[in-house]
Amino acid sequence: MRVFLGPLWSRAPGLGGPADSGGGGGVSVCRQTVSQEHRSPSGGLESQSGENCVQHGRTQKEESDMSWGTELWDQFENLDKHTQWGIDFLERYAKFVKERLDIEQTYAKQLRNLVKKYCPKRSKDEEPRFTSCLSFYSILNELNDYAGQREVVAEDMAHKVYGELMRYSQDLKSERKHHLQEGRKAQQYLDHCWKQMDNSKRKFERECKEAEKSQVTYERLDNDINATKSEVEKAKAQFYLRTHMADESKNEYAAQLQNFNAEQWKHFNNAIPHIFKNLQDMDQRRTVKLGETYRSFAEAERRVIPIISKCLEGMVSAAKAVDERRDSSIVVESFKSGFDPPGDFPFEDFSQNLSRTGSDGTISNTPKGDRDGTPGSRSDPKHPMSRTKNKLWLFGKKPKAPSLEDFSHLPPEQRRKRLQQRIDELSKELQKEMDQRDALNKMKDVYEKNPQMGDPSSLQPKISETICNMEKLRSEIHKNETWLSEVEGKQSSRGDRRHSADNHHHAPQGRESPEGSYTDDTSQEHQTPHRRTSPPQPGHPNPDPHEFDDEFDDDDPLPVIGHCKALYSFDGQNEGTLVMAEDEVLYIIEEDKGDGWTRARKQSGEEGYVPTSYVEITLEKNSKGAVTYI
Repeated sequence: MRVFLGPLWSRAPGLGGPADSGGGGGVSVCRQTVSQEHRSPSGGLESQSGENCVQHGRTQKEESDMSWGTELWDQFENLDKHTQWGIDFLERYAKFVKERLDIEQTYAKQLRNLVKKYCPKRSKDEEPRFTSCLSFYSILNELNDYAGQREVVAEDMAHKVYGELMRYSQDLKSERKHHLQEGRKAQQYLDHCWKQMDNSKRKFERECKEAEKSQVTYERLDNDINATKSEVEKAKAQFYLRTHMADESKNEYAAQLQNFNAEQWKHFNNAIPHIFKNLQDMDQRRTVKLGETYRSFAEAERRVIPIISKCLEGMVSAAKAVDERRDSSIVVESFKSGFDPPGDFPFEDFSQNLSRTGSDGTISNTPKGDRDGTPGSRSDPKHPMSRTKNKLWLFGKKPKAPSLEDFSHLPPEQRRKRLQQRIDELSKELQKEMDQRDALNKMKDVYEKNPQMGDPSSLQPKISETICNMEKLRSEIHKNETWLSEVEGKQSSRGDRRHSADNHHHAPQGRESPEGSYTDDTSQEHQTPHRRTSPPQPGHPNPDPHEFDDEFDDDDPLPVIGHCKALYSFDGQNEGTLVMAEDEVLYIIEEDKGDGWTRARKQSGEEGYVPTSYVEITLEKNSKGAVTYI
């Protein structure tokens, strides 16, 4: 009966069971052999083909120093934590840059508010003239530019550092998520293969145990002389069935084990190294990006250093421009009154009405005039000294007086400056009116020669109005020049009187109150027109209106305000026109004032008018030449 056991086990393919073993030793040897194969260090069957496969894989594997795929093949969780820490660190640095640029923006805003606070808007008359004030406002302007550079730093950090970091952080997160998902999928597939192999192993183990039990039962009944033949045959059939099932389970387990070993080799030699290499490249790129943003962070500051240095140099130059002597002269110029220092007060003798008798042993000091009944030298309320008794405001509060047209409420020197300033302004207005009159006359001449262009009589009201304005301005200029000559004449006469008094060592008996200057009596300040137009002092003759016209006729050559190119040729037959050839370049010295003519000058110096439609005009941006009046 035992002769059937050997051939049965020898039919199991792929297993190393001994063919000459008999009895129950065959199953035991089978279990031991399979268990030893499962416990082999290579993790698979010790076949020649498996060893060759492993060796071939190892020879084909690309190894590199410090590679995550080879050195950290079993550190998936730690690499997961490390890559997450790297992204967190990048975002932390981005937060640092955000707070830094917020500080820069706040700093720049506070600097601009500070400059605005200490540099308020002023009218033209209130513009500072002291060098110390001008230097301070120059420093404020430089500080405002400095604040602008801080804003540039914040803007560069916002775009080139913070914005770049945030975009790169999002890319890293998506890339890391993709790589980790691939790693988890590979691990899940390997776990699935292991479960299949483990299930087949457990099934093979159960089948072997059942086969051992059926073999023991069969041997017991076969040796039992009391057992019936049917019982022995039944036990023998059961033993054969279990043995066959154990053979099938062994074959299935061997196949699953071989498949798992192959998948495991692919997992740890292909899939995991590839995924870990991608994670390593991602982390290295993150490190490189951090280095680049560190450099950009510093470059944003270094790029503005030259301009900031210029701002600081401007502040130093403003500090060097402070001139104490110039400021002192400006104080004198601003507050000089032109008055002479007050003279000595006269002695007022109130005892002149008292008569001394001879018995008193005194001599009467009564002036002869008093004894004769004539009035003595009593204080005259109309005396200049009486008029100026309350004017000693040198160290007190200056009396307030209403503003007058002739500025007689001001001290002489300040009055002279204000009158001169008004004369200059009126002269500019007169020049404008004269230019407008000339333009209207030229336009009228053009209309008279070319009636189709317009009606000459329509310009007469405007010409008359311009002439009337000119006469008013001339009258105002003449009136102010008269007042100016009065002030200058009085200052000259006061200087002569003071010089004469100093030479004779004679102290004045009272202080003269200059006409048109500070006085408490407003009736004396408001002079009558005929008094204002009194004959001027010698050396200051009355201005002649004709001489005034000549002064404006002899103008300097007008400045160049642009240039033009002739589109067509022009013969210039009329008087005052300028001949020009096509494509000739001329200088513009006066714009078209609405009459269709532009005043130009050739390179030879010849001047005249050319049709505006015949030339292509290019004006300078900051030209200060003639102005067009409509």
